[in-house]
Amino acid sequence: MNITRANSLAPKRGPSDYFTGTVWLEEVTSAPYASDVRVVVATFEPGARTAWHTHPHGQLLQIVSGAGRVQKAGEGMVTVLPGDVIWFEPGERHWHGAAPDRRMAHLAVQRADEAGKTATWQEQVSDVDYAGSPPSGTV
Repeated sequence: MNITRANSLAPKRGPSDYFTGTVWLEEVTSAPYASDVRVVVATFEPGARTAWHTHPHGQLLQIVSGAGRVQKAGEGMVTVLPGDVIWFEPGERHWHGAAPDRRMAHLAVQRADEAGKTATWQEQVSDVDYAGSPPSGTV
C-alpha cells in the first residue's frame, strides 16, 4: 500500500502551448505507479480552456466543481456541471474548459499509448468556438 498525502501533490501550471488562460494540473498517478493509466485533476480559472486535442485511447472527465464547457469537433459547445461524466472516444477531436464567469475542476482519466503519449495537441480554441457558436454549416 502506498498513500500519497494531499499536500504532497503540488499543482503545476498548464503549459500555454496546450491551454488558454490559467489552468492548474495535479497528477494523481505518477511514479512510483507502474501503469499506462493517467489521472489528473485539472482546475481551470474562469474562461480558461484546453486547445483542441485527441487521445489515443479516449478520455473520461468527471466534473467535480464549478461550471464548464466541452465541445466535440463538428458539434456545438455544451455546458457541464458537477457530477457530469463525459467520455471522448479514441481520436475524437475536442476541447474542455471553464465557463466564462466560474472556475471548473475535473478529474481526467486517460491511457498512454505505447510511446507514453496521452494526447495529441492541436491549435488553440477560438473565441467563437468557446462562445458556443454553432458548428460550421449550421444555420
